[in-house]
Amino acid sequence: MRKIPVIWRRIKNYVRNDLREIAFPSSLPDPPSSKPKPRKLTIWEHLQVWKTATKLYVQSWSGRFDDDDNEQELKENQNKTNEPSMLEDLAVAARGGAESLKPALQRLYVSRATAYRDALKEFVGGYQEGIAEVLAASKNMKLDSQTGVIHDAKSEPLE
Repeated sequence: MRKIPVIWRRIKNYVRNDLREIAFPSSLPDPPSSKPKPRKLTIWEHLQVWKTATKLYVQSWSGRFDDDDNEQELKENQNKTNEPSMLEDLAVAARGGAESLKPALQRLYVSRATAYRDALKEFVGGYQEGIAEVLAASKNMKLDSQTGVIHDAKSEPLE
């Protein structure tokens, strides 16, 4: 007899909680990987997209053929200087063989090394200036050991 109330309570809990969820499941949120399907475009919207795309495509090509005059001026300026570019120098040296390629590569390495050295000098100089500014600012500041407050050496305490 003692088992009947226990069984009846379990049946009521099953019907109240579990059976409702089985018969009428609650909606679950969409998983993070799912994306909503884009709506279908109308014919007019398709035409608008194509019109915009072709306009952007034409604009992207407009500057490519207008620079011919600038290229001719650059070629004239290069001919006036009569100095071959690094690429032309390497091409001529490569045609000449290993003996002529070695000096051309050495010139290339030396020019790259000097550019690297100059950039490194500028970096170190800027870094030293920054450190000097920080040290100058820290000389003007004092730390009060009792209160732990930073004081400017010339003015009142900073908090």
